[in-house]
Amino acid sequence: MPVNVLFSARPALWPVYEPLLTKGLNDAGLDFELSTEFEPDQVDYVVYAPNGGLQDFTPLTRLKAVLSLWAGVEAIAGNETLTVPLARMVDHGLTQGMTEWVVGHVLRYHLGMDNHITVQDGTWTPDAPPLATERCVCVLGLGALGQAAVQSLAALNFQVIGWSRTPKDIPGVTCLHGADGLKSALSQAVIVVLLLPDTPATENTMNAETLALLPEGAQIINPGRGPLIDDDALLMALNSGQIGHVTLDVFRVEPLPPEHPYWAHPNVTVTPHIASETRPFTAAQVICENIRRGESGEPFLHLVDRQLGY
Repeated sequence: MPVNVLFSARPALWPVYEPLLTKGLNDAGLDFELSTEFEPDQVDYVVYAPNGGLQDFTPLTRLKAVLSLWAGVEAIAGNETLTVPLARMVDHGLTQGMTEWVVGHVLRYHLGMDNHITVQDGTWTPDAPPLATERCVCVLGLGALGQAAVQSLAALNFQVIGWSRTPKDIPGVTCLHGADGLKSALSQAVIVVLLLPDTPATENTMNAETLALLPEGAQIINPGRGPLIDDDALLMALNSGQIGHVTLDVFRVEPLPPEHPYWAHPNVTVTPHIASETRPFTAAQVICENIRRGESGEPFLHLVDRQLGY
Protein backbone atom coordinates (compact mmCIF):
# COMPACT_ATOMS: atom_id res chain seq x y z
CA MET A 1 0.00 0.00 0.00
CA PRO A 2 1.49 3.39 -0.95
CA VAL A 3 2.19 6.11 1.58
CA ASN A 4 -0.26 8.94 0.99
CA VAL A 5 1.20 12.42 1.47
CA LEU A 6 -1.23 15.35 1.53
CA PHE A 7 0.13 18.78 0.60
CA SER A 8 -1.84 21.41 2.53
CA ALA A 9 -0.37 24.86 1.97
CA ARG A 10 -0.99 27.82 -0.32
CA PRO A 11 -2.04 26.49 -3.74
CA ALA A 12 0.62 28.63 -5.41
CA LEU A 13 3.31 26.56 -3.68
CA TRP A 14 2.13 23.22 -5.07
CA PRO A 15 3.87 23.56 -8.48
CA VAL A 16 7.08 24.46 -6.63
CA TYR A 17 7.03 21.66 -4.06
CA GLU A 18 5.47 18.84 -6.09
CA PRO A 19 8.59 18.02 -8.17
CA LEU A 20 10.93 18.51 -5.20
CA LEU A 21 8.91 16.23 -2.92
CA THR A 22 8.45 13.69 -5.69
CA LYS A 23 12.20 13.49 -6.27
CA GLY A 24 12.96 13.29 -2.54
CA LEU A 25 10.44 10.54 -1.87
CA ASN A 26 11.65 8.60 -4.91
CA ASP A 27 15.25 8.97 -3.73
CA ALA A 28 14.13 7.59 -0.34
CA GLY A 29 12.86 4.49 -2.09
CA LEU A 30 9.26 4.96 -0.95
CA ASP A 31 6.09 3.78 -2.64
CA PHE A 32 3.93 6.90 -2.33
CA GLU A 33 1.10 9.03 -3.61
CA LEU A 34 1.48 12.81 -3.36
CA SER A 35 -1.52 15.07 -3.84
CA THR A 36 -3.46 18.10 -2.64
CA GLU A 37 -6.58 15.92 -2.25
CA PHE A 38 -7.22 12.56 -0.58
CA GLU A 39 -10.11 10.99 1.20
CA PRO A 40 -9.47 12.02 4.82
CA ASP A 41 -9.13 8.47 6.12
CA GLN A 42 -6.44 7.70 3.53
CA VAL A 43 -3.89 10.35 4.57
CA ASP A 44 -0.63 9.18 6.17
CA TYR A 45 1.34 12.45 6.33
CA VAL A 46 0.45 16.12 5.92
CA VAL A 47 2.94 18.63 4.54
CA TYR A 48 1.46 21.62 6.28
CA ALA A 49 1.24 25.38 6.40
CA PRO A 50 -1.44 27.21 8.40
CA ASN A 51 -2.61 29.12 5.33
CA GLY A 52 -3.47 25.90 3.51
CA GLY A 53 -6.94 25.73 5.04
CA LEU A 54 -6.67 22.48 7.02
CA GLN A 55 -7.68 23.05 10.65
CA ASP A 56 -9.60 19.95 11.76
CA PHE A 57 -7.43 16.84 11.82
CA THR A 58 -10.09 14.60 13.36
CA PRO A 59 -11.18 12.95 10.08
CA LEU A 60 -7.58 11.99 9.26
CA THR A 61 -7.80 8.69 11.14
CA ARG A 62 -4.72 7.15 9.49
CA LEU A 63 -2.50 10.16 10.04
CA LYS A 64 1.04 9.46 11.29
CA ALA A 65 2.56 12.96 11.47
CA VAL A 66 2.15 16.59 10.44
CA LEU A 67 5.27 18.13 8.91
CA SER A 68 5.24 21.91 8.99
CA LEU A 69 6.80 24.06 6.30
CA TRP A 70 7.12 26.90 8.81
CA ALA A 71 9.65 27.33 11.60
CA GLY A 72 7.00 28.94 13.80
CA VAL A 73 4.23 26.60 14.96
CA GLU A 74 2.18 28.86 17.20
CA ALA A 75 -0.73 28.66 14.76
CA ILE A 76 -1.00 24.87 15.09
CA ALA A 77 0.70 23.78 18.32
CA GLY A 78 -2.46 24.38 20.35
CA ASN A 79 -4.81 22.64 17.91
CA GLU A 80 -6.66 20.07 20.05
CA THR A 81 -7.69 18.00 17.01
CA LEU A 82 -4.03 17.24 16.28
CA THR A 83 -2.96 14.21 18.32
CA VAL A 84 -0.09 12.87 16.19
CA PRO A 85 3.53 14.08 16.15
CA LEU A 86 4.09 17.60 14.82
CA ALA A 87 7.47 18.53 13.33
CA ARG A 88 8.51 22.13 12.75
CA MET A 89 10.70 23.25 9.88
CA VAL A 90 14.40 23.32 10.64
CA ASP A 91 16.44 23.36 7.46
CA HIS A 92 19.85 24.66 6.58
CA GLY A 93 18.55 27.09 3.95
CA LEU A 94 16.26 28.86 6.40
CA THR A 95 18.97 28.83 9.07
CA GLN A 96 21.59 30.28 6.75
CA GLY A 97 19.23 33.01 5.59
CA MET A 98 18.42 34.03 9.15
CA THR A 99 22.08 33.96 10.17
CA GLU A 100 23.06 36.20 7.27
CA TRP A 101 20.31 38.70 8.10
CA VAL A 102 21.13 38.79 11.81
CA VAL A 103 24.89 39.11 11.33
CA GLY A 104 24.35 41.79 8.69
CA HIS A 105 22.26 43.98 10.97
CA VAL A 106 24.50 43.42 14.00
CA LEU A 107 27.46 44.58 11.89
CA ARG A 108 25.39 47.52 10.61
CA TYR A 109 24.89 48.68 14.20
CA HIS A 110 28.41 47.78 15.31
CA LEU A 111 30.06 49.73 12.47
CA GLY A 112 27.65 52.69 12.61
CA MET A 113 26.70 52.26 8.98
CA ASP A 114 23.46 54.25 9.28
CA ASN A 115 25.40 57.39 10.15
CA HIS A 116 27.76 56.93 7.25
CA ILE A 117 24.86 56.54 4.84
CA THR A 118 22.58 59.33 6.10
CA VAL A 119 25.08 62.01 7.14
CA GLN A 120 26.75 63.30 3.97
CA ASP A 121 27.05 67.01 4.76
CA GLY A 122 30.73 67.53 4.02
CA THR A 123 31.78 67.18 7.66
CA TRP A 124 34.90 65.05 8.15
CA THR A 125 34.38 63.21 11.45
CA PRO A 126 36.78 60.32 12.06
CA ASP A 127 35.00 58.04 14.50
CA ALA A 128 36.14 54.45 14.15
CA PRO A 129 34.03 51.81 15.91
CA PRO A 130 35.45 49.61 18.67
CA LEU A 131 36.55 46.11 17.82
CA ALA A 132 34.00 43.34 18.07
CA THR A 133 35.81 42.04 21.14
CA GLU A 134 34.66 45.21 22.92
CA ARG A 135 31.00 44.88 21.94
CA CYS A 136 28.52 42.67 23.81
CA VAL A 137 25.72 41.13 21.77
CA CYS A 138 22.94 39.17 23.43
CA VAL A 139 20.79 36.66 21.53
CA LEU A 140 17.54 35.69 23.24
CA GLY A 141 16.51 32.23 22.11
CA LEU A 142 18.89 29.33 21.53
CA GLY A 143 16.96 27.04 19.24
CA ALA A 144 18.41 26.09 15.86
CA LEU A 145 18.30 29.68 14.56
CA GLY A 146 19.63 31.21 17.78
CA GLN A 147 22.48 28.74 18.04
CA ALA A 148 23.54 29.43 14.45
CA ALA A 149 23.43 33.18 15.11
CA VAL A 150 25.51 33.09 18.31
CA GLN A 151 28.11 30.82 16.74
CA SER A 152 28.51 33.14 13.75
CA LEU A 153 28.76 36.23 15.96
CA ALA A 154 31.27 34.51 18.22
CA ALA A 155 33.36 33.65 15.16
CA LEU A 156 33.57 37.40 14.49
CA ASN A 157 34.89 37.83 18.05
CA PHE A 158 31.91 39.63 19.53
CA GLN A 159 31.30 39.14 23.23
CA VAL A 160 28.26 36.91 22.81
CA ILE A 161 25.72 36.05 25.47
CA GLY A 162 23.01 33.57 24.62
CA TRP A 163 19.89 33.33 26.76
CA SER A 164 17.21 30.64 26.83
CA ARG A 165 14.49 29.55 29.20
CA THR A 166 16.30 26.27 29.87
CA PRO A 167 20.06 25.59 30.21
CA LYS A 168 22.11 25.33 27.02
CA ASP A 169 25.82 24.75 26.40
CA ILE A 170 27.39 26.24 23.27
CA PRO A 171 31.20 26.32 22.91
CA GLY A 172 32.60 29.85 22.85
CA VAL A 173 29.35 31.42 24.01
CA THR A 174 28.28 32.51 27.49
CA CYS A 175 24.92 30.80 27.98
CA LEU A 176 22.49 32.04 30.61
CA HIS A 177 18.96 30.94 31.42
CA GLY A 178 16.00 31.73 33.62
CA ALA A 179 14.79 35.05 35.02
CA ASP A 180 18.07 35.93 36.73
CA GLY A 181 20.02 35.02 33.62
CA LEU A 182 17.84 37.30 31.51
CA LYS A 183 18.49 40.25 33.81
CA SER A 184 22.23 39.61 33.71
CA ALA A 185 22.30 39.21 29.93
CA LEU A 186 20.33 42.36 29.21
CA SER A 187 22.31 44.48 31.64
CA GLN A 188 25.47 43.80 29.60
CA ALA A 189 24.18 43.89 26.03
CA VAL A 190 24.48 46.90 23.74
CA ILE A 191 22.86 44.95 20.89
CA VAL A 192 20.03 42.47 21.50
CA VAL A 193 18.71 39.97 18.95
CA LEU A 194 15.31 38.34 19.53
CA LEU A 195 14.97 34.78 18.23
CA LEU A 196 12.51 33.33 20.72
CA PRO A 197 9.40 31.41 19.69
CA ASP A 198 5.96 32.95 20.10
CA THR A 199 4.39 31.33 23.16
CA PRO A 200 2.41 32.65 26.14
CA ALA A 201 5.63 32.47 28.18
CA THR A 202 7.60 34.65 25.74
CA GLU A 203 5.00 37.30 24.95
CA ASN A 204 6.27 40.79 25.85
CA THR A 205 9.70 39.49 26.83
CA MET A 206 10.85 43.00 25.98
CA ASN A 207 8.66 45.21 28.17
CA ALA A 208 9.14 48.36 30.23
CA GLU A 209 11.01 46.46 32.95
CA THR A 210 13.38 44.52 30.69
CA LEU A 211 14.01 47.46 28.37
CA ALA A 212 15.11 49.47 31.41
CA LEU A 213 17.76 46.82 32.18
CA LEU A 214 19.64 47.53 28.97
CA PRO A 215 22.48 50.06 28.84
CA GLU A 216 21.20 53.45 27.71
CA GLY A 217 21.17 53.72 23.93
CA ALA A 218 21.13 49.94 23.33
CA GLN A 219 19.91 48.64 19.99
CA ILE A 220 17.41 45.85 19.35
CA ILE A 221 16.97 43.56 16.36
CA ASN A 222 13.81 41.46 16.11
CA PRO A 223 13.56 38.84 13.36
CA GLY A 224 11.80 36.41 15.72
CA ARG A 225 8.13 37.14 16.44
CA GLY A 226 6.18 40.37 16.83
CA PRO A 227 4.56 39.56 20.19
CA LEU A 228 8.00 39.28 21.84
CA ILE A 229 7.91 43.07 22.20
CA ASP A 230 5.51 45.33 24.08
CA ASP A 231 5.14 47.93 21.33
CA ASP A 232 3.97 50.76 23.59
CA ALA A 233 6.84 50.19 26.02
CA LEU A 234 9.34 50.11 23.15
CA LEU A 235 8.07 53.39 21.70
CA MET A 236 8.36 55.03 25.11
CA ALA A 237 11.91 53.70 25.50
CA LEU A 238 12.83 55.00 22.05
CA ASN A 239 11.38 58.43 22.77
CA SER A 240 13.26 58.67 26.08
CA GLY A 241 16.57 57.60 24.55
CA GLN A 242 16.79 54.45 26.66
CA ILE A 243 16.77 52.52 23.38
CA GLY A 244 18.85 54.04 20.61
CA HIS A 245 17.48 52.22 17.58
CA VAL A 246 15.51 49.12 16.65
CA THR A 247 15.30 47.04 13.51
CA LEU A 248 12.02 45.13 13.32
CA ASP A 249 11.22 42.44 10.78
CA VAL A 250 8.13 40.94 12.45
CA PHE A 251 5.01 42.48 13.95
CA ARG A 252 1.79 41.62 15.76
CA VAL A 253 -0.17 42.61 12.65
CA GLU A 254 1.31 41.98 9.21
CA PRO A 255 1.56 43.78 6.90
CA LEU A 256 2.35 46.55 9.38
CA PRO A 257 -0.51 49.08 9.04
CA PRO A 258 0.53 52.32 7.28
CA GLU A 259 -0.60 54.38 10.26
CA HIS A 260 1.56 52.48 12.77
CA PRO A 261 4.02 54.82 14.55
CA TYR A 262 6.94 52.54 13.74
CA TRP A 263 6.88 53.68 10.12
CA ALA A 264 7.52 57.34 10.93
CA HIS A 265 9.81 56.96 13.93
CA PRO A 266 13.35 58.15 13.12
CA ASN A 267 14.92 55.44 15.29
CA VAL A 268 13.04 52.48 13.84
CA THR A 269 13.99 50.47 10.77
CA VAL A 270 11.14 48.35 9.40
CA THR A 271 11.81 45.39 7.13
CA PRO A 272 8.84 43.44 5.68
CA HIS A 273 9.30 39.98 7.26
CA ILE A 274 12.26 39.13 5.05
CA ALA A 275 14.87 38.00 7.59
CA SER A 276 14.51 34.46 6.34
CA GLU A 277 12.01 32.17 4.72
CA THR A 278 11.55 28.51 4.01
CA ARG A 279 13.57 27.57 0.95
CA PRO A 280 11.59 24.93 -0.99
CA PHE A 281 14.65 22.97 -2.13
CA THR A 282 16.09 22.45 1.34
CA ALA A 283 12.69 22.26 3.05
CA ALA A 284 11.61 19.42 0.77
CA GLN A 285 14.71 17.47 1.78
CA VAL A 286 13.77 17.77 5.46
CA ILE A 287 10.16 16.76 4.80
CA CYS A 288 11.17 13.69 2.80
CA GLU A 289 13.71 12.64 5.42
CA ASN A 290 11.02 12.76 8.10
CA ILE A 291 8.64 10.67 6.01
CA ARG A 292 11.40 8.15 5.41
CA ARG A 293 12.04 8.04 9.14
CA GLY A 294 8.37 7.55 9.89
CA GLU A 295 8.14 4.64 7.49
CA SER A 296 11.36 3.10 8.87
CA GLY A 297 10.29 3.37 12.49
CA GLU A 298 12.99 5.92 13.30
CA PRO A 299 12.39 9.01 15.47
CA PHE A 300 11.11 12.09 13.65
CA LEU A 301 13.36 15.15 13.45
CA HIS A 302 12.47 18.52 14.99
CA LEU A 303 9.40 17.42 16.95
CA VAL A 304 7.41 20.12 18.72
CA ASP A 305 6.91 19.91 22.46
CA ARG A 306 3.19 20.65 22.53
CA GLN A 307 3.28 21.79 26.15
CA LEU A 308 6.07 24.31 25.53
CA GLY A 309 4.65 25.31 22.15
CA TYR A 310 7.88 24.93 20.16
